[in-house]
Amino acid sequence: MRLLLPILLVALVLSALTGCLNENNDNELDVFLAEYDVLYRDLWQLAEGARWDANTTIGDATSAARIAAEKEFAEKLGNAELILQAQEYLKQGDLCFKQRKQLEYVLLNAAKFPGTIPETTSALIEAEAAQNERLYSFEFTVDLPGAATRTVSSNEISVGLSDSPDLASRLAWWESSKTIGPSLRDGLVELRDLRNETAASMGHSSFFALEVSEYGMTSQEMIDLMDKVLVGIMPLYRQLHCWVRHELAARWDVPVPRKLPAHWIGNKWSQAWPGIVEGIDLDALVADKSPQWLITQAERYYTSMGFPALPTGFWEKSDLYALAPDSERKKNTHASAWHIDLDQDVRSLMSVEPTFDWLQTTHHELGHVYYYLMYSNPDVPFVLRTGANRAFHEGVGTLIELVSSQTSYLRMIGLLDESEDIDQIQWLLNQALLGPVTFLPFACGTMTHWEHDFYEEPLAVDEMNTRWWRYVGEFQGVEPPSPRGADWCDPATKTHISDDPAQYYDYALSSVILHQLHDHICREILHETPQTATYYERPEVGAYLAELLKPGATRDWRELMVEATGAPLSSRAMLEYYQPLREWLEEQNAGRDVGFD
Repeated sequence: MRLLLPILLVALVLSALTGCLNENNDNELDVFLAEYDVLYRDLWQLAEGARWDANTTIGDATSAARIAAEKEFAEKLGNAELILQAQEYLKQGDLCFKQRKQLEYVLLNAAKFPGTIPETTSALIEAEAAQNERLYSFEFTVDLPGAATRTVSSNEISVGLSDSPDLASRLAWWESSKTIGPSLRDGLVELRDLRNETAASMGHSSFFALEVSEYGMTSQEMIDLMDKVLVGIMPLYRQLHCWVRHELAARWDVPVPRKLPAHWIGNKWSQAWPGIVEGIDLDALVADKSPQWLITQAERYYTSMGFPALPTGFWEKSDLYALAPDSERKKNTHASAWHIDLDQDVRSLMSVEPTFDWLQTTHHELGHVYYYLMYSNPDVPFVLRTGANRAFHEGVGTLIELVSSQTSYLRMIGLLDESEDIDQIQWLLNQALLGPVTFLPFACGTMTHWEHDFYEEPLAVDEMNTRWWRYVGEFQGVEPPSPRGADWCDPATKTHISDDPAQYYDYALSSVILHQLHDHICREILHETPQTATYYERPEVGAYLAELLKPGATRDWRELMVEATGAPLSSRAMLEYYQPLREWLEEQNAGRDVGFD
């Protein structure tokens, strides 16, 4: 396909898009990249706008519009001639990093919906839209002890599971969260087969391998990296797991189990363990705040560091608050950030309520939004307006999420009284229970290993649930309240399995990245202790972060990490952050068997 743009427009954007004219004077390549970039921007805006509509107003009309836009996106960016041209240009030996990266993204974009197999691509787009509608239009019900069956939202399930004071109610909430799984199983298997077929057409062993390739790694190399992170965190995790199971067994006056029953933990997938540290009622800190206050305070965090105020369009076009219980509209309930036009049209989809979790989530999602705004500059081609790698995007959001829970910040904004004495070990313990220490065994272990097997083997239908619970037990030390047969599809209850597939290692790596960045900021810029430091009203931190975010994907993420922190990617900083807690836990667990396998 020959793409045509006005010659003047091409000339104006060539230098900014390639940034390599002195290193490579192939004008034909530069024109190809410039033309592709404008095409990509236009198609992205149409497709992303349609996806936004389909997620904020779930229904047949928006689903059909999404399918049409994504088919056009796939048809034009997956064009066979585009693929061949990019492959030929990649054979040149004198490409600079930015040129090579743009060409690689041409192929990555084509690989998701390759035009070389149009029937499969069309079927995949329709299957994803259908699964998305099943996922977010499902009506949950709960059967609480002594009460009639009633319809509940996903948010209500999360709150009920976290706050219920007795095990019978927790079990009811947990079982409610799993009822959606069987309705998603067949659609998930169909998606897996179609995704694998598209990946194979571009030379990848599976869809999982295609997604991992963006890091310049193979599937096995990613699994090895996940296992390496787990080896580092597991000594601390075992200590934490041991302390929690003794604590909860005493709370409910039951024998201490070797593995934690899933409904004991106030999270649908045991990826965070809220409500365990007594005396720290985090929700009470924001109970008298409005949802609007939480979002505007998150914006104030960034502007206090010197970032600009959010564009007016963010407030006009975002969908930020929970729907009324009697609302006829259905929307995606998973918090997300959106870059509609790859420029200033930035939005967020949330269902904010006055809880501490939402305080953190608002800070997190605006981290993505400000990343969008920082790399939306003339030096970054549209196709490279993304994170240095996908984990960088999550890392930046979660970095601010971490520091938004530090006591120093909460005091500065009046959520904690200055005279209130806080036990720092207990506060650090709560951070560990809600943060990476409980999260990484789920992210590195259960999710990534299961998705690897699901796509790479590929996993048989009757093995899907069995393999899931095998990994939950092996990596997290958690077991279901009762046996879960093959008729259930518990992995599908995690939305990412369907609508953001084979990328959950992004979240795991982001935890490592954010602690390395935080450690550098605290020691080299703020000269403060990492466990208590805040970036609020510290413009020098904002300047440091802005320089890190502006290049988008125009720089090698490994080089960027070394330049930003002085060292390659390492979990050292994360382990050091929690070292005081590990020492405390070892004292508490003296004489106990900390193993769970």
